[in-house]
Amino acid sequence: MENCILIGIITQTSNEEETKEYLDELNFLAKTAGAIVIKRFTQRLNKPNGTTYLGSGKIEEIKNYISENEIKLVIFDDELTPTQLRNIERIFECKILDRTNLILDIFASRAKTASAKTQVELAQYQYLLPRLTRMWTHLERQKGGIGMRGPGETQIETDRRIILQKISNLKKQLIKIDKQMNSQRSNRSGMVRIALVGYTNAGKSTIMNLLSKSDVFAENKLFATLDTTVRKVVLNNLPFLLTDTVGFIRKLPTQLIESFKSTLDEVREADILIHVVDISHPNFEDQLKVVNETLAELGAKNKPTYLIFNKIDTYTYKEHNEFSIDNKILKNYTLDELKNTYIAKENTPCIFISAKEKENIDKLRNDLYKMAAEIHAGRYPFNNFLW
Repeated sequence: MENCILIGIITQTSNEEETKEYLDELNFLAKTAGAIVIKRFTQRLNKPNGTTYLGSGKIEEIKNYISENEIKLVIFDDELTPTQLRNIERIFECKILDRTNLILDIFASRAKTASAKTQVELAQYQYLLPRLTRMWTHLERQKGGIGMRGPGETQIETDRRIILQKISNLKKQLIKIDKQMNSQRSNRSGMVRIALVGYTNAGKSTIMNLLSKSDVFAENKLFATLDTTVRKVVLNNLPFLLTDTVGFIRKLPTQLIESFKSTLDEVREADILIHVVDISHPNFEDQLKVVNETLAELGAKNKPTYLIFNKIDTYTYKEHNEFSIDNKILKNYTLDELKNTYIAKENTPCIFISAKEKENIDKLRNDLYKMAAEIHAGRYPFNNFLW
């Protein structure tokens, strides 16, 4: 376990409360990766400093804290540029991670299948390539003079060429994997397909286990499940395929979105989306919005969607809180008020459940059956005995 500190900034487009929420999530990411957060630092800036991310005064304050408390790891809430990373490492003299690098590290530790491992490895190399320079700051470039003339290539250029070749090979492997997955999907194209989507740690895998009576790994950590899992589910004699997908998150690294194309294809090609929301999270509306925006980017926004508000057993009502719904500032709701509001507000069917306590699961199964049966009846109009 490594002791670490977290760093974020408050910009013109954010406020102190939002920055706190982002650092709470970063804290959860750090915990998931195995780090222990000792302290947080924030600074109000119009925009990040181009060379050191933070202002000189805050940099000096953090440097002194690192020295006095023997901190070995510093994690930034944004993706750092190669220049920022190089300069900050030189000043702090300890290991520096940004949000992207941290997420990639978690993905690398959680990937189990050959497909997921290949996807994560590709994302890591794509992240590493523009940052190679900082890895060789401790080495001098090839010296000239008699007896010192080499093959005409510095070590960093050699490494860049090797990494480019690895990226090329990994992309070829992923093309093969995509073809295999497309073949698998085409073989089951006749069945109704339902995909679980949602913010990471919303409870998708737990719901998957309940509906499919399987044993998909589920844990109260971010990105507990990386590998796409498909199970056959039968409700009232109606079979359909249920897919558990990787969870979404704010500022999901672009490298991962590109690398996990085959996983996200399961979302694009699903007949129905089950959008799982952690109702107990104080910022569940922001998480819901992040997922909807990501679905829109994937071209899956207009698919039939069933909205599941999960974890009602841990929902707490705090009367003094206020939050925004549709840009209107409202007082925090009790759970019953939330139910009435969202049932009236959403254009998609929704349900409030506790997957852990198995509360309202029978209604969930009945609703899913009706949605799947309607699609099945449209696909096979002469096989409507299922109704």
